[in-house]
Amino acid sequence: MSTVTDKPFATTAIPTADELVQRAKDLLPMLKEKAASVEANRMVSKETIQAFVDAGFFKILQEKRWGGWELDPAVFWRVLMELGRGCPASCWNMMILGVHQWEFGHMDPRAAEDVWGQDNTTIIASSYGPTGRCEKVEGGYKLTGQWKCSSGTDHGQWAFVGGLVHDENGVAIDRIALLVPRTEYTIIDDWYVFGLCGTGSKSLEMKDVFVPEYRTHSLSAYQLNDRPSSYLHPFGTIFCGSVSAAIAGFAQGAIDTYIEQMSGRTLSANANMKAANVNPAVRDRLGHAVAKVRSCRARLMYLMQESADYVYRRELVPEDMRVGHILDISRVGFECSEAVMKLFPALGARGLYSDNPMQRFLRDILAGSNHMTQNIDDSAGLTGARLLGTDLPPTAYGIKRKAPVDKR
Repeated sequence: MSTVTDKPFATTAIPTADELVQRAKDLLPMLKEKAASVEANRMVSKETIQAFVDAGFFKILQEKRWGGWELDPAVFWRVLMELGRGCPASCWNMMILGVHQWEFGHMDPRAAEDVWGQDNTTIIASSYGPTGRCEKVEGGYKLTGQWKCSSGTDHGQWAFVGGLVHDENGVAIDRIALLVPRTEYTIIDDWYVFGLCGTGSKSLEMKDVFVPEYRTHSLSAYQLNDRPSSYLHPFGTIFCGSVSAAIAGFAQGAIDTYIEQMSGRTLSANANMKAANVNPAVRDRLGHAVAKVRSCRARLMYLMQESADYVYRRELVPEDMRVGHILDISRVGFECSEAVMKLFPALGARGLYSDNPMQRFLRDILAGSNHMTQNIDDSAGLTGARLLGTDLPPTAYGIKRKAPVDKR
């Protein structure tokens, strides 16, 4: 069992949120230039990941004791909203690989020591879907099976995987994340997909891998303890919201591309060969799309402010608010997909060519919207159940069931 170092890493000068957003904007030309090769290679290059490291993006959510900046997750979301405009796959990797630094704020410090004790730049991948077998054993858990869709996993030296904890009757009572070193799993190259092709979201395979208890944490439990205030946000809000922030960035990238292509275009189907930018339909579609994406971005930032109002007073976010936040977060994929679908038909035949970045934005945003965090039906149903006073699954929000009602 490891011990936690008494000598924390030095924290460098902490940039402002606006400075970090500007660093993301400065990377957009490079990201746009590499986007096609990222898709063709089915993974983000080491050079791009290193550019994110050099920009300090992996420090945004990392605790200060490990050399990070311990900033509020809203800063991370703003960075993702910019990176998504350049290359969705690269942004997706930054989102997945970068949010785990925040996750360690919820764990036994020994877990972070195992990962960052010698190198505080070590990157962690993940696959939270509980698709493999997770067995409780003395001192921890034993894992066997495959875990799908581990985005950016080639860049990680560790990975979080998901598991279910059951009661004596076999009923799932908790969802947990378990931290596994790269030496304990095999990467299966099976990421052949139609969207987000460049994320390298391959499968992880393991057999009889032991994970000590201290390298696990609940994904649904929400309790007050002595962790720093920025880590008091609910896990679901931060992880799910990070996915939505990235998708909002994709949609803005599609809007940017539409403006660029339509600004100098002449509509050949028009008898008078008028410029596209004076066509009412072209302008209306753009305005509608912008309204949807602005609404998504504003909603994400507003709910983070609501959450921050509690956690920086050292209070837990109320249950009803947490349920409402997931409802807001989950609708971003659907609404941003609608925005891009509003734009795509106006491009005509040019939008069909594989070298048109608009086509990649469309496929990537549809793929991103299929992520489990963007399930609008389940989140709506859970919200309705909460408002109507019925129980929610304990694995959803960690909300304890009410006492059974005596119906006699």
